[in-house]
Amino acid sequence: MGRYLNSSTSYVLYKNETMKPYFVDKTKLLSELFPFLEVGNTHICITRPRRFGKTMIANMIASFLGKRKSENGLFESLNISQNKEYIKYKNQYDVIFIDFSKMPRECHSYREYIDRIEENLIRDLKKAYPDIEIYEGDSAADVLETIFEEYDEQRFIFVFDEWDFIFHKDFIKEEDKKQYILFLSNLLKDRPYVIMTYMTGILPIAKYSSGSELNMFWEYNMASETKYSEYFGFTDEEVDELFERYEHNNENAQISRQDLRIWYDGYTTKSGERIYNPRSVVLALMNNNIGNYWTSSGPYDEIFYYIRKNIDDVQNDLALMISGESVQVKIQEYAAAAMRLETKSEIFSAMVVYGFLSYEDGKVRIPNKELMNKFDDMIQKEESLGYVYRLAKESERMLQATLAEDTQVMEEILEYAHNTETPILSYNNETELSAIINLVYLSARDKYRVEREDKAGKGFVDYIFYPENKKDPGIILELKVDHSPREALKQIVDKDYKLKFQGKIGEIKTDHKILGVGISYDKKTKKHSCVTQWL
Repeated sequence: MGRYLNSSTSYVLYKNETMKPYFVDKTKLLSELFPFLEVGNTHICITRPRRFGKTMIANMIASFLGKRKSENGLFESLNISQNKEYIKYKNQYDVIFIDFSKMPRECHSYREYIDRIEENLIRDLKKAYPDIEIYEGDSAADVLETIFEEYDEQRFIFVFDEWDFIFHKDFIKEEDKKQYILFLSNLLKDRPYVIMTYMTGILPIAKYSSGSELNMFWEYNMASETKYSEYFGFTDEEVDELFERYEHNNENAQISRQDLRIWYDGYTTKSGERIYNPRSVVLALMNNNIGNYWTSSGPYDEIFYYIRKNIDDVQNDLALMISGESVQVKIQEYAAAAMRLETKSEIFSAMVVYGFLSYEDGKVRIPNKELMNKFDDMIQKEESLGYVYRLAKESERMLQATLAEDTQVMEEILEYAHNTETPILSYNNETELSAIINLVYLSARDKYRVEREDKAGKGFVDYIFYPENKKDPGIILELKVDHSPREALKQIVDKDYKLKFQGKIGEIKTDHKILGVGISYDKKTKKHSCVTQWL
């Protein structure tokens, strides 16, 4: 065993994961790989946003297939043990596992980076196959081909994690990227010693391999491919099971099942299955606390990076998405041009690839509250966002005016929204009005769980503000275009929307009053009107 060849590292790391209280068994993926082991020369690349379980799955594959003296029953209790071919494939292969995110202590050039990888691999091969003769200038591919010829056609499985890591380093130049692609191609393409390559990353291969260098890979992303989708991220059923464990493990459980859905759900596979961010779900359950776990590793300016080059083209869509709407975007093979960041389609493509937006049926949206909070931070701090920023800055004043029933100030703020340079304010429908309402009530999200189009009483209400602190009043808000605010308020009362606050299962119960708010816009007079009433 060596650093890369049949390494113990993957086994130890995966075993540690299986011992954690909120481990999810994804070993059925292995059964989907078994047929490729018979055929040989198969190359698979899985691209997903960070923190979606790619590394754990890579460690699982290497641990199961790689030769080990003693595997100590790690997989006996997992799903894969039920497969009738379990024994046939377990620990039968020479596996070369390389985590490309591991760098030498001091690395200032691509040459230093790749030479270290190749030298370590050749050292492992020489140790395992001592009779081979290695010549000066031999590449790792040369050595592997020698082993194939001299050791009875010995073949290998390659498991590569974070294949695109090097593209994010400042010292990497465009020429280095081309050389790296050629390195992978030379190592893997049309080589007789390759049984299978399993490779993971964030960026699509197509972005950097414009020619035929890596065209042997079958590439699977979350948005356009169904296969393997259930193995990356958590499904609804898996989160249900984890939540049952959580309730059993915690006498003083602080998280509801609905909390997990609101905060961490929102991604969608090609087949339409809902997917949760796994890292955030696990950390929330372990800490008994809902929070920004996935995005905590990067501040809001990580989101701003993607839109800063073309704010004018995306700000209207941002306003709509922050209001909870999906935005139609013409994205063709969105992953292939994910990093050019010039047009709106390219910007949103990159944000989908990195997990800041979800993509479904030709539309993009902000997937959940965890990401929504980061977008909220951005629009309140980046003046370059123009009217979106200015309206968000008015949001604290709007909330205070609403709670004080100061309808004059409320109308003044809405008039300000209308009179500022806001192209979105055609107000042709309630969707566009809703987008502006979201901006002017943005700060309410610090104190309330704001939900749109929620089933309440005898119908659907436009907005319900559920207080995080049960001593704060709840708010029900109804919008009307070309109808009076009194009609909006009457709808709130007549349809008993306040029933939503009466402690039904899974809902928040407030100890204080509920404020009904009616807001209207008259397209002829171009005026807003507001009324309030305690219910």
